Amino acid sequence: MKMNSNTLKVIVLLFVMNSISISIYLSFHHDYFRPKSPPENYISLPEQHKNFPSITSNSKPWPILPSYLPWSPNPKLPLGSCEAYFGNGFTRRIDFLKSSQETLRESAGTGWFRCLYSGTLRSSICEGGRIRMHPERIKMAIGGERLEAVMGRGEEEEFPVFEFGAFDIEVGEGFSGGRKLASGDLLDRCVPRNGIERHTMRSLIDSIRKVGTSEFECSEWVDEPALLITRFEYANLFHTVTDWYSAYVASRVTGLPNRPHLIFVDGHCTASLEETWKAMFSSLRYAKHFEGPVCFRHAILTPLGYETALFKGLSERIDCRGAPAHELWEKPNNQKTARLAEFGEMIKASFDLPLNRVKKSKVVSGQNVLFIRREDYLAHPRHSGKPESRLSNEQEVFESLKSWASKHAECKVNLVNGLFAHMPLKEQVRAIEDAAVIIGAHGAGLTHIVSATPDTVILEIVSSAYRRPHFQLIAQWKGLEYHAIYLQGSHAKPEVVIDNLSGILRSLGC
Repeated sequence: MKMNSNTLKVIVLLFVMNSISISIYLSFHHDYFRPKSPPENYISLPEQHKNFPSITSNSKPWPILPSYLPWSPNPKLPLGSCEAYFGNGFTRRIDFLKSSQETLRESAGTGWFRCLYSGTLRSSICEGGRIRMHPERIKMAIGGERLEAVMGRGEEEEFPVFEFGAFDIEVGEGFSGGRKLASGDLLDRCVPRNGIERHTMRSLIDSIRKVGTSEFECSEWVDEPALLITRFEYANLFHTVTDWYSAYVASRVTGLPNRPHLIFVDGHCTASLEETWKAMFSSLRYAKHFEGPVCFRHAILTPLGYETALFKGLSERIDCRGAPAHELWEKPNNQKTARLAEFGEMIKASFDLPLNRVKKSKVVSGQNVLFIRREDYLAHPRHSGKPESRLSNEQEVFESLKSWASKHAECKVNLVNGLFAHMPLKEQVRAIEDAAVIIGAHGAGLTHIVSATPDTVILEIVSSAYRRPHFQLIAQWKGLEYHAIYLQGSHAKPEVVIDNLSGILRSLGC
């Protein structure tokens, strides 16, 4: 009887714990299960999606993210708040072409187009329906080739140049085509150049031509929502992360029920970072890989990576601090954000890596110290294969750390050699997730800290030529502990690095 009584207690305890877990999940993801009243004069995007023709979904579902917070628009959101920078600050809607609710309930009908503008970021997420793309009217390389096949190709060949009519939008029967969708004044209001010389999103919208239903013929339909993206500095991890973030935010702001498909409107060759694009989203095609005019039931244009807070923070003050989502759910704070934590979880979930992993006890497994290295690799057609050194004696520093770690008596220290240039993206993210401390010279590889766990500590080695705040800011916006060693030149004294690391490990109880 005693054994049965204990078993019953265990079952009751597990039931109570499971009930608590479900309650917590529902409190953070309530908007998945409870309808909301939209703000005045705002058409609820999820409601609009319900009115599209019923189509079998080939899209990946959104994963459940512990740091997820609702993306519902808030017209009263203060300019310059953390949510305006990192979340849904796209609260001003500007219609270029309206479509009635009656039209949306029919499989045929006219197109629609609008932009959601952020006064904080000074950029828009734009979207429309019944839009047609003519690949032959976009001047650029085919894209998606193997790197070795296009060595020496100029960058100018890879960026799109749109002829007028590269994109069309259907405006109904009896319309004589040929007029532009957007005037210059309207573009200035919605998609200002912001000092960006080649603003491809603006150029794409400027190319959209209105056409009548009789002219709107398609060789292929993309029935599910698709993001149209032009990548800049596509082989650089930092700049690619800004593109990933922009695509993720655009998907959430427009209320997509599943992860969208991607269309690369550029002529870049394949790169290793495509692995994450494909993991995060439902599918990927290059614009020039379509044959003949292709039509989109729902196309979304994402802001350029240069227009995200991740990049803007390099030139303007964004005074935000990372905080746990549950804390902000209970007590919203305009100076705190959990959006980068949510985004980092999205990357990990896309690779089927566990979320909220509890690190093994240091007594058993020790502390993982990840040293992110810079190595020779061929990045793009104009690259020599020799990345610029940010730490001239990197190998010496690594060997010194390796020797020190092997003799560390207080606890076991596992020094991980982060040769990321030759590791699959999933393994790079896994190494970040498993690290207690991340060390590295200033370089794009440190951008991976967006996927670090909340208790990870960052130690950046900063040469005098690269004193830029990229990773200090990401750590701040993620709520991570950050330390820096500032060098005179690019040579680091190994004993100084070891001393800094020792102090960090002592603070972790090691």
